[in-house]
Amino acid sequence: MTGNALEMRAVTKDYGPVTALAGVDLDVGRGETVALLGPNGAGKSTLLTIALGLRAPGSGTARVLGRPPVEALRAGRIGVLLQESGLLEDVRVADLVAAVAGMYPEPLPPRQALRAANIEDLAGKRVGRLSGGQRQRVRFALCVVGDPDLLVLDEPTVGLDVEGRRALWQELRARTGRGRTAVFATHYLAEADDYADRVVLLAGGKVIADGTVATVKSLVGGSEVRCDLYGGDPSELEILPGVRQVSIEGRSVSLRTNDSDATLRGLFLMYDDVRDVRVLSIDLESAFVTLTGGQS
Repeated sequence: MTGNALEMRAVTKDYGPVTALAGVDLDVGRGETVALLGPNGAGKSTLLTIALGLRAPGSGTARVLGRPPVEALRAGRIGVLLQESGLLEDVRVADLVAAVAGMYPEPLPPRQALRAANIEDLAGKRVGRLSGGQRQRVRFALCVVGDPDLLVLDEPTVGLDVEGRRALWQELRARTGRGRTAVFATHYLAEADDYADRVVLLAGGKVIADGTVATVKSLVGGSEVRCDLYGGDPSELEILPGVRQVSIEGRSVSLRTNDSDATLRGLFLMYDDVRDVRVLSIDLESAFVTLTGGQS
């Protein structure tokens, strides 16, 4: 059996004239928490549905825990939380979780799944009476109740309040700490920054960056110098030492730089009136915007 939880080799997928995936290679090791990021239409959801065996790739291969995705799914080794998934309305939460647990070979006790999703207080309520955030927590309970080896989550914290998000990430961390694997797609870049061991960035159906959060940030330069500029020719900012990218909005200037010390020395030598100078480390959002060309 492979040592990886998920493997993809040269995976492609087209929808008519639209290419969703264009030769994706991906390895996800056991015990990793991997954030799948990218602008709308980058191919994230298509990649996840292929990993789950819900769609076949146009070409290439995918394997989950050493077997075809459909086999891994049928064996109960994958837990799934999709962005859009229906729930039975006229059943109580505890009964729904217990029914789904019965479909797996070695499930968690249903009460443990309710506790993992922080919904023990909702056990006796009918699903149809729950709020959107409460329903999302129920979906998470259904995702973990089978005690799967791989969790695949598409926008898992949509609609959740702070407490619900915290509970979800605590449970995911606890599971990966026991050697389980989590792959999640999200638009909440701060969550990827805080919780992912690794980031895979997609754009145009291709992997354009893959590594730790620090590695992805390093691809776009070390830091950013921001200031307000009064007087002087702003076109000369591009020739300052270390500067890789310049953004100007009115008097506000943002300089992406590999050497903030050298950039600052050159800035003060070249311009007489520079105010409100700040040096910021590159965050994941800035890296995302730069690497994807500003797509959202």
